[in-house]
Amino acid sequence: MKINGIHHVSALTANAQKNVDFYRQILGLKLVKKTVNQDDPSMYHLFYGDEVASPGTELTFFEIPMLARRLDGTNAISRTGLIVTSEEALTFWEKRFEEKGVKKETASLRGGRPALKFTDQEGQQLFLTVEPSVQDGAKPPVHNEIPADFAIRGLGPVELTVAEADKTISVLTSILGFTEKAREQSNDGEIVTIFESGQGGAGTEIHVIEKAEGPAERSGRGSVHHVAFRVADAEELEKWHDKIAKAGFTNSGVVERFYFKALYFREPNGILFEISTDGPGFTVDESVDELGDQLALPPFLEHKRAEIEQRLVPIK
Repeated sequence: MKINGIHHVSALTANAQKNVDFYRQILGLKLVKKTVNQDDPSMYHLFYGDEVASPGTELTFFEIPMLARRLDGTNAISRTGLIVTSEEALTFWEKRFEEKGVKKETASLRGGRPALKFTDQEGQQLFLTVEPSVQDGAKPPVHNEIPADFAIRGLGPVELTVAEADKTISVLTSILGFTEKAREQSNDGEIVTIFESGQGGAGTEIHVIEKAEGPAERSGRGSVHHVAFRVADAEELEKWHDKIAKAGFTNSGVVERFYFKALYFREPNGILFEISTDGPGFTVDESVDELGDQLALPPFLEHKRAEIEQRLVPIK
């Protein structure tokens, strides 16, 4: 049993079309699955990833129209990392962000890697980080304005800001098997403790910042809903369910998501963690060339297609 890195990160948006315009057109990610929230099929669930929807590349969004803006605070997933493979790529993105009017900060270091913080049109906090190696089989998303060598290749470190870091760290290390890699001070003077899982690398890291003072984040557009961790298969996920339950955490039990199986629980600071299987993956119902073109529904929602499509605003 081991966590092999970040599986996906799911965030909130108030406008699916504007979300696609930013993540597909500006960031150049591929829309690998246009589906719905299986717990509330009235809202879109959009998945972005690499060209072949490799595990560990998916940044996803639930659309909740009229959603209020996020109010910054603690006990939240405060920033999501995305990987590029060279400092030259980072330079490309600095220039592209300037041309496209994307809010960004001056490039700095995070975890010993060059990093570039930026925000999307709704204030979603992200950063690009340099990681030369990518997993076998992964392919850069195709975009006519972004060279393959500079494309975003997948998820990087996920940053948590919490009121009581020891409680979160205990779950990461004692239960999930993460190991502490480094501790550093950010440009803002915050102490960042870096943990890695599996074979290590940017796509396996959780960065924990303690902020004891101030209110908890008020969720809204631009918030992250949860982070999911990768495990090999359903058999291993069942073992994780037993371990999480024996540790005393209320949890969802194993949930069938069709594209993967998932287990949900909250760590002591209230952040929602998910553990998910790599398979069967997003090509189980669409070919690579068809990914994201049409509304995809799992078999248990297919009988409601007409009703679901009628309630959704079409995305161009």
